[in-house]
Amino acid sequence: MPLYASAEQVMRDRSEYARKGIARGRSVVVLAYAGGVLFVAENPSTSLHKVSEIYDRIAFAAVGRYSEFETLRRAGIRFADLRGYSFDRRDVTGRTLVNTYAQTLGTIFTEQLKPFEVEICVAEVGDAPGQDQMYRLTFDGSIFDEPHYVVMGGQVDSIATALKDSYREGMELADAIGVAVHTLSSAPASAGAGNGGARTLGVDNLEVAVLERHRPHRAFRRISGAALRALLPSDGSGAAGKPPASGGESSGDDGESGNGSGSGES
Repeated sequence: MPLYASAEQVMRDRSEYARKGIARGRSVVVLAYAGGVLFVAENPSTSLHKVSEIYDRIAFAAVGRYSEFETLRRAGIRFADLRGYSFDRRDVTGRTLVNTYAQTLGTIFTEQLKPFEVEICVAEVGDAPGQDQMYRLTFDGSIFDEPHYVVMGGQVDSIATALKDSYREGMELADAIGVAVHTLSSAPASAGAGNGGARTLGVDNLEVAVLERHRPHRAFRRISGAALRALLPSDGSGAAGKPPASGGESSGDDGESGNGSGSGES
């Protein structure tokens, strides 16, 4: 006897499948601060990045299946480079990239047997705080314009609730990192894991980067090592030490090298 499933049931099954895959990933917080846009991801890997530069003032963050969002990241870089070369670098905007990603994800969701198990954020830093743009895209190509912050991955509800209570507009970098780390630490490692208590996230468990508003040309900068350690809350209150003069900071991204490949959730 032939089997039949309605289009609505097929879409529901695909949505549930994608959501379960995304929920297994570690969380990412993206938020606006006084100097630009901050990215903080729970990520113990030093080579499989969840946050990356796309173009001069545009960056990308993702959760879910690494091999799938890495494919999207590379496609976004190629699209931005080609558009900037063919027209003008000013024609490469976050909204243009988001529209392209939405079309790609929507096509995959409706036409392929398995949807991408990914959720991504595209952020663009502006010349003034009011001009920063953050977009969240889901597995089916839906676009959400987020004015202040984005939360993705597992334990989204608890992290978003904590972030809503602690986020303030115009925070300095150290305060913004403290808020992001505190909200990530407030959620258990995974659904049903542990006793639900707060965890401690240190330099070895975090991937941190910023889009700096006043940085010329390439606004993306990674923060790691001693520079990140100095900015992390030292007593759980959000206070941080002064950043060192150098060390642990890198300008721009590492291009196409050093990112490896894989198919697990990240």
